[in-house]
Amino acid sequence: MTEEIQFYLSEAEESMQKAVQHTNAELLKIRAGKASPAMVDSLRVDYYGSPTPIAQVANVTAPDARTLLIKPWEKNMLAEIGKAIKNSDLNLNPQHEADAIRLNIPALTEDRRRELVKQVKGETEAGKVSIRNIRKDVNDALRKLQKEGTSEDAVRDAEAKVQKLTDAYIVKIDELLSKKEAEIMTI
Repeated sequence: MTEEIQFYLSEAEESMQKAVQHTNAELLKIRAGKASPAMVDSLRVDYYGSPTPIAQVANVTAPDARTLLIKPWEKNMLAEIGKAIKNSDLNLNPQHEADAIRLNIPALTEDRRRELVKQVKGETEAGKVSIRNIRKDVNDALRKLQKEGTSEDAVRDAEAKVQKLTDAYIVKIDELLSKKEAEIMTI
């Protein structure tokens, strides 16, 4: 196998790993009824004129399964964090305390659980599409190599390896889906 083919195979695997990691990160943002600091990762607050992630201006913890506690390092950030939470799509009501904000996470209804499962399926499908696009790009590059003189057998073997990688990473995404779905549906 030529160095070029080896390069494309390693690039494909690396890209597919990143697609799985990205899908996992997106799934962490979906609320499963349990409090998780990752729920507020996407929120930005105005920190001296620049939008900054909450995690960079405050300590976010989950003292129990139904509560998030956000303690800003600067007391003047309490109002900004509260405003960011109210304006977000989290549908949570921040409760201001002396030096922190408490978020009580309500229990999920059956309908809301189903909506979240649909959202999870959408995210995992996007991950699978990403992996399939990587396969398509690599196969196109391999065919281009074949036109430039690389042997047909070497290209066919490489395409088979790319397909095995694709199958393996799609299984990983399916595992993420079933794990998150079970997490959401358990009461």
